[in-house]
Amino acid sequence: MIPDVVADLRATFDSGRTKPFTWREAQLEGLDRLLAENGAELEAALAADLGKSATEAYLTEIGFLRTELAHVRARFRRWLAPQRVPVPLSLRPARASIIREPLGVVLVIAPWNYPVQLTFGPLIGALAAGNTALLKPSELTPTVSATIARLVPRYLDGVAVVEGGPEETGEVLAQRFDHIVYTGGSRVARIVMRAAAEHLTPVTLELGGKSPAWVDGTTDLRTAARRLAWGKFLNAGQTCVAPDYVLAPPDVARRLEPLLAEAVADMYGPDPRNSPDYGRIISAHHHARVVELLEGSVAAGARVVTGGEHDGEAYLAPTVLADVGLDSPAMAEEIFGPVLPLVAVDGIAEAVAVIRAGEKPLALYAFTEDARTRRTLLRETSSGAVVFGAPAVHLAVPSLPFGGVGGSGMGSYHGEHSVRTLSHPKPVLRKPSSPDTLALIRPPFTGLKERLARRLM
Repeated sequence: MIPDVVADLRATFDSGRTKPFTWREAQLEGLDRLLAENGAELEAALAADLGKSATEAYLTEIGFLRTELAHVRARFRRWLAPQRVPVPLSLRPARASIIREPLGVVLVIAPWNYPVQLTFGPLIGALAAGNTALLKPSELTPTVSATIARLVPRYLDGVAVVEGGPEETGEVLAQRFDHIVYTGGSRVARIVMRAAAEHLTPVTLELGGKSPAWVDGTTDLRTAARRLAWGKFLNAGQTCVAPDYVLAPPDVARRLEPLLAEAVADMYGPDPRNSPDYGRIISAHHHARVVELLEGSVAAGARVVTGGEHDGEAYLAPTVLADVGLDSPAMAEEIFGPVLPLVAVDGIAEAVAVIRAGEKPLALYAFTEDARTRRTLLRETSSGAVVFGAPAVHLAVPSLPFGGVGGSGMGSYHGEHSVRTLSHPKPVLRKPSSPDTLALIRPPFTGLKERLARRLM
């Protein structure tokens, strides 16, 4: 069945139906209608699978996508216009240009943490570039997956959905695609790359990692605490660009402790378990992993500032840990849950050393008003993005590329960058037959010809 689905998508692409801008605009408009007309149903599905509030679901998934759609629809024809480029003197008269052509069939493998946004986000670029697409939602969000599978055929042409778990994903990866966009963890990313290598298929990998936040005494600590708490505990910490840990001088770390506790209480009340705005961990397996990191860190000497309560299945309170050492379990891997460690360092030099000791993060955040510190972080660290003064908000700027570097991923998308990633820049050269200037570089090479050829080059 899956080979037939891919074959149908390729036949649709090969027919030429997807190349006119009118088809592309119709699909982008159809996707926008899908989101607008079924927003309440998608919000309910996200609540069922992840415990997301309707407002959070709209802000981070449905509304997020509609904003990017508006940005792309207003500009994609201009992005795809042929681009004239200069021709060397030796080849004149001639005209050269670059035209962007669609790749073919794009595979989008989406994760469970933002299952609507990260299924349809890459699709926006795929459709604007003139491709067909196969969507593979995560089996860990079955309600969202089923909803997407039911809605897509009603609104979109040239797009198919395959549901299922690892077995279906393996069968999908056995097919030939023209580009694969995968969002998730590094273990599965390696499987995706091995499968892609069989067909020499290019890939865009959006992974994650331990995104650090630097905080120093030059910033407004209360504002920094509020923004850190928001970015960390959004979606119960299950966000690839969430601040994974905080680096700060010892005195700043101590001052942050009560401010972070206060920020959590302001957002979620005295008992976040009863807050309609606080989500849940996706599965018992993931819950057990995060709790193990928490408890192991406490056993290693960390101190719970706020939170720590859990139900053993899906709920884990927003938790802040202090006195976290670099050898703590919470620092050994990406947490991907609602636990925020505070790590005291002597200064920015030690902070940079800590950041550089691990894999390159997907994002780096800094709360500082010191220009020298900002320059140090920009010059001496490498990350997918750097944001000063707030976590995660760079994703909401459609003009900025979103992607990782090194262990946090490869390639980028969003806005124009999606269209460029999912199209091919094809060079076109037009050389008239008269005058035949190429005669100057054809043998036999007389003395005059040799002198002219060397001068022209």
